[in-house]
Amino acid sequence: MQSRRIGEIFLEEGLIDRGKLEEALEEQDRTGRGLARTLKDLGYISESDMVRILGEHLGMPFLTQRDYPPVIPPIRPEPSKKFLKQYKVVPVGRVNGTLRLAVADPADRFPVEALKVFTGLDVEALIGCEEDILSAIEAYYGEGGLTMEKIMKGLEEKGSDAAVTASEEDDVEHLKDMARETPVINLVNLLINKAAEKNASDIHIEPFEDKLCIRYRVDGMLHHAETLPRRLYPPIASRIKIMARLNIAERRLPQDGRIKFNTRRGDMDIRVSCVPTLHGESIVMRLLDPDGIMDFESLGLSAANRKTFEAFIKQPHGLVLVTGPTGSGKTTTLYAALSRINTSERKVITIEDPVEYRLEGVNQIQVKPKIGLGFANGLRSIVRQDPDVIMVGEIRDSETAEIAVHSALTGHLILSTLHTNDALGAVTRLLDMGVEGYLISSSLIGVMAQRLVRMICPYCKEPCSLDGAAAEGLFEEFGARHAIDSLQGVQLYRGRGCDECDRTGYRGRTGIFELTMINDDLRRLIVEKMGIDTLRQKAVDLGMVTLREDGLAKVCQGITTLEEVARATLVER
Repeated sequence: MQSRRIGEIFLEEGLIDRGKLEEALEEQDRTGRGLARTLKDLGYISESDMVRILGEHLGMPFLTQRDYPPVIPPIRPEPSKKFLKQYKVVPVGRVNGTLRLAVADPADRFPVEALKVFTGLDVEALIGCEEDILSAIEAYYGEGGLTMEKIMKGLEEKGSDAAVTASEEDDVEHLKDMARETPVINLVNLLINKAAEKNASDIHIEPFEDKLCIRYRVDGMLHHAETLPRRLYPPIASRIKIMARLNIAERRLPQDGRIKFNTRRGDMDIRVSCVPTLHGESIVMRLLDPDGIMDFESLGLSAANRKTFEAFIKQPHGLVLVTGPTGSGKTTTLYAALSRINTSERKVITIEDPVEYRLEGVNQIQVKPKIGLGFANGLRSIVRQDPDVIMVGEIRDSETAEIAVHSALTGHLILSTLHTNDALGAVTRLLDMGVEGYLISSSLIGVMAQRLVRMICPYCKEPCSLDGAAAEGLFEEFGARHAIDSLQGVQLYRGRGCDECDRTGYRGRTGIFELTMINDDLRRLIVEKMGIDTLRQKAVDLGMVTLREDGLAKVCQGITTLEEVARATLVER
């Protein structure tokens, strides 16, 4: 009866027909094997389909190949590779004292119970394909398995050959040889894989007098990852430079490069920046997921803001600006906008520094100041290419601003960014750059200011309340309109901190936004060159939702915390 019910599931999924089911049931009676395995052996279903359906039937999560982490946290005591291969099980993580275990045969409870006793941890079984589990065992526990302890042991065994002394740091050929040593290659690969596993946006490699510090930026915040001996810095830096095709002999001038790196999560573009410091070069690696361009719905825009911003980018011509500090997600928003309006009927050209993501069907230009290709002269040439939409990575100077405004007035839709604290600050910034008020009022369609705030970790989210004194101080600092009234009777939440969020209480980020549509009232004030306070008050009177008010709405929805919104908008009036 059990087999019959599983067979019906395969039928409902359309994976087999009634005749194949009856044939498989007859074969099962003859061999005594499970129906799902019989269907797979007969070639009627794939292993992944078999495992997925079994998981659904048994209520067990199914792991695809991409779900296996590049590395796993060390488990003490460590299970033997022989045991794991024999029973086709592999640990894939640890969450709050529970070991997560991928199993190929969910009916065999022995390895689950054995590892529960062996490790002293609770065990959660997940179902996976046998081939994926065996591959993971090799990756985690084989000779090539990447763990920090194994790599450091390998470096110690290499002794002086695996590190560079002060007298050898100028020997380029010796550095190249060290960068090709297996332990050094494994160490750099491990640092990148661990960063990818943690969804880090940047890896910071910082040399000091007596140590080498590795830090990851996760959800906008820097976290310490490793402290390594200072003697390992030269081979590590050389390895990264070779991967990025940089000059390893040049340590006096900044250098920039790119790396294409394959992780278990897929291919990643890595942007590398080297800057000389007192004790060596500080290296920052920006991890860019080629598939990381967000769709318009995932930015965090409210329904009203999304409708307004979509109206901006559907205009045939004009200037649309996205503002905020460095790292606030401006470029991500522009890429999402381009993805929405990029059609075969439109010619879209971008000029960027640097080109972070590749967009199919979009002509993208990389700024190259060394040969005279900057934003201004690049934009001047672009308008002669008969484009419909132009994205300028950033308006940095008065010349670029003038050309962008005039291009918007001559039939092009211009999307760009500015570094200002709020939406209306873009107007005063353009005025400061020497653009006339009447040109701004005629060309500017709308401005969106944004910040990124961390979201509460869904794995350890719990209700909370602010005590009176803390709440009073926070609200006083917050300074948002109607802050106290808007939170009356609202259940607030926080993240308790767990293994999934590295004890931070936050996991992932979303945007908070301030959107201003330039209407006739604001245009009149812009022509009159009124101050930022007057412009801002008029926009609020017209219904503009400020950054903090949009943040408060997300606090009320249980998406983020009041402290996080206050931190992200500290510079706002």
